[in-house]
Amino acid sequence: MGERIKLIANNKKAYHDYFIDEKYEAGIELAGTEVKSMRMGKCSVKESFVRIDKGEVFVYGMNISPYEKGNIFNKDPLRVRKLLLHRAEISKLDGKMATKGYTLVPLQVYFKGSLVKVEIGLARGKKLYDKRDDIAKKDQRRELERDFKVKNLS
Repeated sequence: MGERIKLIANNKKAYHDYFIDEKYEAGIELAGTEVKSMRMGKCSVKESFVRIDKGEVFVYGMNISPYEKGNIFNKDPLRVRKLLLHRAEISKLDGKMATKGYTLVPLQVYFKGSLVKVEIGLARGKKLYDKRDDIAKKDQRRELERDFKVKNLS
């Protein structure tokens, strides 16, 4: 039995815009007031993205609202934050991004025990027709579920 996981923020848009091939769990470097703000659920990863720079991984555009009682200790809500991964994982990701046109996107942010973790996905962009296929499949599944529900009620 693992540690309890409490979801803070989810990036549903990433699954709509990308094919997620692999997922990695990374730690994140935060200030104390940022952690307190996250405990209150004030975090968003909708517009954020991940880059590898000089062998280090950073997340850009991740919005952590300032902690109300933090005053002078509050950091910039949109500052660049370092992600913590093993060197081997970073070099593997860097290699894949360089060769196959992959990108890194944050999928979700959560507490694992007392630690804040970020799940990042190695993603390939979807074309418009791929998105249409996904929407059509979702509609079909909804129709089937609706039909099934109607049959169960009668």
